[in-house]
Amino acid sequence: MGKRQIVLLALLPLVVAHAAEDQMRLADRMLFKIPELTKPGACVLYREGGAGWILVEPQYWLKGTVLSAAPKKVVLQLCPLVTGKPIEQYSRDEFNRLAKAQPCVAKVENSKEVELGFIRFRVEDWETPWAKTAANAGRLFQGHYLDQKQQKGLELELQADLLIPCP
Repeated sequence: MGKRQIVLLALLPLVVAHAAEDQMRLADRMLFKIPELTKPGACVLYREGGAGWILVEPQYWLKGTVLSAAPKKVVLQLCPLVTGKPIEQYSRDEFNRLAKAQPCVAKVENSKEVELGFIRFRVEDWETPWAKTAANAGRLFQGHYLDQKQQKGLELELQADLLIPCP
């Protein structure tokens, strides 16, 4: 084996690694990282909770059927913050205001236009927390998604990254 062949064989893993890195960068740029979520009629799930290994916290969810999927350009605005309050002390209205502004930025100079994937779906079923302590813990609370009362047939549009396929 000549020196040239040895050098080529030594460089081969670097070329393969570089190609894999390019593929990972491409996946990061994809608006719909789970393509099956974009198909009308597909079952989607929005979930919150379920953390822990031994003492697992309850899991809450929204389940629905995809109506449409589309990319949208969004300008990232400044996050609405309540001065002097950590998020754990936000009222439900304050939390909803922050959640509706997502994604947002902490500094005005970070504001920019981005393209995000959105999925419109029809709500079919849900499970939400009812304890007052859950008021600022998530988007689901007392039969609502943020400030929208849940009912069968309600149409919601969420960022694709927030949804997963139904099991």
